[in-house]
Amino acid sequence: MAKNNEYIELPWTMNSSSGDDEAPKDPRTGGEDFTQQFTENDFEATPPAQRVQFILGEDVDDGSHVSHPLFSEMGMLVKEGDEIEWKETARWIKFEEDVEEGGNRWSKPHVATLSLHSLFELRRLLVNGSVMLDMEAHNLEVMADLVCDQMVSAGTLPPGVKDKVKDALLRRHRHQHEYAKKTRLPIIRSLADMRNQSSSKKKKSKSSKNLRPAQNLPVITEDMVKSPSNQSMARPSSGTELSEQQGHKGNTHFMRKIPPGAEASNILVGEVDFLERTLSCFIRLSQAAVMGDLTEVPVPTRFIFILLGPPGSQSNFHEIGRAMATLMSDEIFHEVAYRARKRDHLLSGVDEFLDAVTVLPPGEWDPTIRIEPPAAIPSQEVRKRPPELPKEDVDEEEEEQRLREESGLSRTGRLFGGLINDVKRKAPWYLSDYKDAFSMQCVASWIFLYFACLSPIITFGGLLAEATGKHMAAMESLVSGFVCGMGYGFFSGQPLTILGSTGPVLVFESIIYEFCFKMGWDYMTFRFWIGMWVAGICIVLTAIDASALVCYITRFTEENFATLIAFIFIYKAIENVVVIGKNFPVNQGIYDCVCTPPLGSNASVVDYAKYNWDSCASYNGTLVGGDCGTPPTENVFLMSVVLCAGTFIISTILKDFKNALFFPSIVRQYISDFSVLIAIFAMSFFDYFLGVPTQKLEVPNELKPTLDTRGWLIPPFTERNPWWSPIIAVFPALLGTILIFMDQQITAVIVNRKENKLKKGCGYHLDLFILSILIAICSVMGLPWFVAATVLSINHVNSLKLESECSAPGEKPQFLGVREQRVTHILIFLTIGVSVLLTPLLGHIPMPVLFGVFLYMGVASLKGLQFFDRILIMFMPAKYQPDYMFLRQVPIKRVHLFTVIQLACLIILWLIKSFSQTSILFPLMLVVMIGIRKALDLVFTRRELKILDDIMPEMTKRAAADDLHKLDAEVGLLARMFPFGKGRRGRVVNKPAGPGGDTGSAVGLGLIKCTTSNANEKEFEAQSSLLK
Repeated sequence: MAKNNEYIELPWTMNSSSGDDEAPKDPRTGGEDFTQQFTENDFEATPPAQRVQFILGEDVDDGSHVSHPLFSEMGMLVKEGDEIEWKETARWIKFEEDVEEGGNRWSKPHVATLSLHSLFELRRLLVNGSVMLDMEAHNLEVMADLVCDQMVSAGTLPPGVKDKVKDALLRRHRHQHEYAKKTRLPIIRSLADMRNQSSSKKKKSKSSKNLRPAQNLPVITEDMVKSPSNQSMARPSSGTELSEQQGHKGNTHFMRKIPPGAEASNILVGEVDFLERTLSCFIRLSQAAVMGDLTEVPVPTRFIFILLGPPGSQSNFHEIGRAMATLMSDEIFHEVAYRARKRDHLLSGVDEFLDAVTVLPPGEWDPTIRIEPPAAIPSQEVRKRPPELPKEDVDEEEEEQRLREESGLSRTGRLFGGLINDVKRKAPWYLSDYKDAFSMQCVASWIFLYFACLSPIITFGGLLAEATGKHMAAMESLVSGFVCGMGYGFFSGQPLTILGSTGPVLVFESIIYEFCFKMGWDYMTFRFWIGMWVAGICIVLTAIDASALVCYITRFTEENFATLIAFIFIYKAIENVVVIGKNFPVNQGIYDCVCTPPLGSNASVVDYAKYNWDSCASYNGTLVGGDCGTPPTENVFLMSVVLCAGTFIISTILKDFKNALFFPSIVRQYISDFSVLIAIFAMSFFDYFLGVPTQKLEVPNELKPTLDTRGWLIPPFTERNPWWSPIIAVFPALLGTILIFMDQQITAVIVNRKENKLKKGCGYHLDLFILSILIAICSVMGLPWFVAATVLSINHVNSLKLESECSAPGEKPQFLGVREQRVTHILIFLTIGVSVLLTPLLGHIPMPVLFGVFLYMGVASLKGLQFFDRILIMFMPAKYQPDYMFLRQVPIKRVHLFTVIQLACLIILWLIKSFSQTSILFPLMLVVMIGIRKALDLVFTRRELKILDDIMPEMTKRAAADDLHKLDAEVGLLARMFPFGKGRRGRVVNKPAGPGGDTGSAVGLGLIKCTTSNANEKEFEAQSSLLK
């Protein structure tokens, strides 16, 4: 990368009337309005960037100079048959689109690549050509008259060819969509097109090969058709009205891509043989006006650039026109064009653009290659505003305390203070939590999460029946999901969190049941008191703001936990398919069952032996053999593998389909949102079509407890349990509280990450309070306890992510946040509650399909985890490693060391979870993880830990680092170009070099200081020392 600077101009150069040696004061430090205290005459010698910042910093006197989004269109003067007309060749909103030569279509949007020669030629034309600002013209004819009169008065246009130049400017404008219409089949034309074309005179269309550049044009004659643009008209409200008034049909389809309130800039370039010298004119209208067919879309024109010259001119008019259009699409120059009051302001904008441009060597790239638009366009605010003044140092601890208070993670000092603050924070958003759910994206998320939640609930119910002697099973799990899900969805502080059953809770339940079985106690009654103690302890924790301890759960702990749960989902999905293979092996013995002909039939046994087990009855045959009671199962395992893998692959591919090249964007978005649902239905239909007897989802069909000996309400006392059993229940309740608290709060921290850009705030205290009430209800009804499920919650958030609507062609969608609402959570568990009524439908869904959903959720939840990214980096050569922020700022060996420690903790958690003897210690190990993270302060520096173990959004850190690298280049270049001597700290004074200099002037260089996070303090100290 090379900047077009041959020398460095120091900022804030201005005349000084004093003769002392003190450096001139920065005009921004006086505390008064900068633009009122100094005029632009003080900045004549300043760099272009400073002059542009001064222009943009001035107050706008009226609304006429307020900038609008710009649509730029370039037309060239060409000959088609016997007619000379302006043909659209390129257009810009943010990126360039060209008309393909011979292809009669638009190219893909791409980054405009310009030659320096065309930019310098354009600057020369702006210096020597005509510049007309705030022209009073409302149609092309008036504009052409004013332009020609001005050129004649300036002596650049001979009076004898004035009429010919005017006539050339008023030629018809032909746009690309008009050429495309000629190739359409009549069957796909709209009725409006047919009506308009039947009422107008049809013209013969020539092949695109008859079009030739304007340099071969003959002299324009008087009998050629003029453009309808010379009529004065008011701006219509739609493209239809424009068509009716003008006979010109705007490209209403492309109009949807134009930003609201946009105006147009038109670039007209051409070569004619009646001119001997080049004519150019830059025009800004005082008021934007729609000028007929000048623009392909019915938006008002504000800027016009005209470039006409003789044939065989040395200048490449097409490239100069592209340079002008690219400048107008530049965010900074187009604001300068709106605010400019004279020619010099436009030149300052061009010079600033040249200072910011990047040069690519001609021998190292192919200029014909079109550069794809970037995924994220860097902000141009740095070019608009002067460097900010140094701010007072912010106390890091005070800043962290402020952020904790905003998230509700600070002690309030009063009972239930955090809960009250959560209610106050969430209450204003409660109504919008329902309004924001009106979207098809929520429908897709609801159906996807319904199946994602239903299958583990049924599976968990089966495991729970084995662990508790069928005191709780699938029916109790469904009812618990309904009760907990509805209560949490209506009243929680963060409804994006999905409740579910977890493995540690299952282990806890099995230990309690085994204890009661050995002691001869009633399990459900003892569990009732444990649940009451857990609910009471959680309410006490809410009262004392114990959720403030969540601030100690950093990325180190939360990503270890999230990665562990994701690996469990992946492992369990594969394990369940392997279990099917053990139950239904591929290599089985001979299947003893043959189809025989019915009695009295003339058919032989051989004729009926070809019929399968399921088709024999349809031919009135009889099955004979010892295995005829069950269908053949040798294909069950292979079919299960196909169903599981197919569901995972289809879900993964269709989820990314929104970035594909096929179909309109709205179709791609719907396919992406419903990807999992499409995969479930597709593979279920595939299984039904083949008829292989795979395992199906089994849902209870009656709403009653699994055991007939128990009811829906658990008695608190029973003769089997001693009177002191409710008292000792507090001890297992303490362990259960730790388990539930850690499960709930770690998942809540993951959901509330800054990367998700949530706008409605957190509710840690409110969530814990609601959860304690739900645990009490479940204990009374004898239902399983549901807590926040990490993988389900992550997938719920991912399914509701919002991206910007791409308006400009080539613009990539940007992540905006998450659709925060309660409706999906409520609908998910409402549907789970009525699943008993849907048993006939749900019974057709194969279990391997749901295992594929498990596999997809586990893999999808790993995306975005820095820990998992760092694990993959360990196996990559350095040259293939992605450009992650932590790799820019931390040595790779330190990154690997941190990853190895975190990976060791993950392995320990996995081992503790895997053995029943130690699994009860799993919640305690999560607390130990926090202590291990604290001990890392002794191994890593504070800066390294803030980079590797924070929750700052990736793009924010990348922008800060880009500013840092830019500062590196600027400071280093200043240090090399100017051997600064010792002086006052933070300021350098340069006196005139010779007696001929201005003795009353001096050049002041303000010390550059950028505000960044404390993680970059050492870098800035090193850079600042270069200026000392």
